[in-house]
Formats: sequence, C-alpha cells, structure tokens
Amino acid sequence: MKLFDVVALLEDMPASNLSKGQVGTIVEELDNENVFVEFSDVNGRTYAQEPLHVSKLMELRHAPVLAA
Repeated sequence: MKLFDVVALLEDMPASNLSKGQVGTIVEELDNENVFVEFSDVNGRTYAQEPLHVSKLMELRHAPVLAA
C-alpha cells in the first residue's frame, strides 16, 4: 500500500469508533508495515485519523488489475 491509496478496515476498532468496512485514505507511510489513515465523511470532513498496520486494511481499486 502506498500514499493516497483508498482503503477499508478489515476489523472493528471500537476504541476509535471505527467499524469494519469504513473507508479511508492513506495520508502518510510510517514504515514498511504501518500507515497513517484519514477517515472522512462524504463532505470531506475528517472524523478519525489512525496509525494502522497494513494487515488491518484492504486496498480498494476502481479499475481492473491486470495479472503480470
């Protein structure tokens, strides 16, 4: 995963008021395994920002990915 990828949570995070499936954007790469994700509503207002391990995220794609 890389900067500005759109991602979805793979698990609930009750302490952060985030639920599985919520969509966010990677806004910072912390290291090879951790990223900082910003969660915003449909009006662009940020309601959560969390450092997350990439294993807790799924990258969302808007176009087909061609196999190599």
